[in-house]
Amino acid sequence: MTETPDSPKTYDVTISRYFDAPPELVYKAFTDPQHLSQWFGPLMFHVPLDSISINPQIGGHWRMTMVGKDNPEWNSPVDSTFSEVIENRLLVGYEISKGFPGLEDGTRMTLSIELIPEGEGTRLELNQGPMAEEMRENATVGWSQAFYKLDALLATPAHLRTMPTDEGDAS
Repeated sequence: MTETPDSPKTYDVTISRYFDAPPELVYKAFTDPQHLSQWFGPLMFHVPLDSISINPQIGGHWRMTMVGKDNPEWNSPVDSTFSEVIENRLLVGYEISKGFPGLEDGTRMTLSIELIPEGEGTRLELNQGPMAEEMRENATVGWSQAFYKLDALLATPAHLRTMPTDEGDAS
């Protein structure tokens, strides 16, 4: 939890999740638009491929728009700048809040995704914040639902995925 005397209480979302796939494939799922468009966002959202732009390097960006499946007018843009990148291991970025419920405009929100080899798979450690309490539950549920979609995508045999794969993918 992060707080200053003049601001409302804020919280971080922390999620640890195991994926039965090597770190290289999980990293690719976060950094390749073809991959990302197939799993990112809660169940009632999708991410159109043409809304995704990723440049995974320090100072690069991670941009996309989550669009409601039942109501395309309901959308949530993501516009982050990478501050730390270690290929197949770490993605850290930040977004400056504007219009986020319970959070002062201009607040720097950080997202950290660490990929740790574990057995034959990958332990993903996510930390995101600060955010207001009312956003914390939505973010936790949203990431959890997205990770179920990612888990299903990673478990799909490579020749049946609609996403391109490199020769040698361990999937």
